[in-house]
Amino acid sequence: MNFNKSLGAAAICAAALVGFETKAQAGSEILPGITTGVALGAPLPQGVYVLQLPSYGYTNSKPGANVGVIVPAWLIWSTPWDILGGHLLFDAASPLANAAIHGARSWAGASNPLLEAQLKWSLGGGWYGGVQAGAYLPVNNELTQINVARDFASFQTVAAVSYLADGYNLSATFIYGTGQDASYNGPVRSSLTAIPGSWGTNWINLDLTATKKFGKVEAGAVGYASWDLDQPYAGYGRQSQFVLGGLVGYDFGVVNVAFKLTRTVAETNYGGFETRGWANIIVPLWVAAPPTTVAAKY
Repeated sequence: MNFNKSLGAAAICAAALVGFETKAQAGSEILPGITTGVALGAPLPQGVYVLQLPSYGYTNSKPGANVGVIVPAWLIWSTPWDILGGHLLFDAASPLANAAIHGARSWAGASNPLLEAQLKWSLGGGWYGGVQAGAYLPVNNELTQINVARDFASFQTVAAVSYLADGYNLSATFIYGTGQDASYNGPVRSSLTAIPGSWGTNWINLDLTATKKFGKVEAGAVGYASWDLDQPYAGYGRQSQFVLGGLVGYDFGVVNVAFKLTRTVAETNYGGFETRGWANIIVPLWVAAPPTTVAAKY
């Protein structure tokens, strides 16, 4: 089984890590760029997988800021079932985040847990496509003292297309997510910032990958962009960015590891340009044995 193709190129079925904003709790809930390096449209073989996607970045704002994210146990279940010709998968994740504004303060803790379901299709000719939908569960910061989470539920949908042939991984992932606007009348418990920062905006992310395998080595380019779609409160500056970088990976057989380095090339209202290092590590806990063929007796 080609795990670089089916795992390294497709295993980020969840596609959702916390997107931590140092200005306010708005913008993308998923960390923009998290699906780069993988073909999110491709299905996984039946089994259970653990995904590790650590990253750490520095933004040269004034003051500077560092943000790190990791998921201790991101579980993906590729079921034995197909629906409408697509393979059904489920996943669950609870990211941990750490953020620091130099000379000011820092935050650390668990972010909002994610539950998701997805369908992946093989379209033929090396093409794959997938859709998925999920929800981030709210976290009551007042009770838990967790100050990197949002105290409201939010939702996201994903559409991905991938081309996997002759060692190429050409993939595009489109992600749309909801926020919470200022008309919300419930309790606000965010300890990150003032009350306006506790509301999130609707947002769009676009993650892009163009890599090629040379034997067990993979190399190529990645890029991503993100946009806020509205203003959750008066005076909020809509954020947008465009980021480019490179990827180098190695296929160890069962485990596929890739490293990425990215840099902002254009941004609005992020306060500076970010340099971020990433790792994509996919470990199968259990993979179903392929069906056996029994010869007919004559």
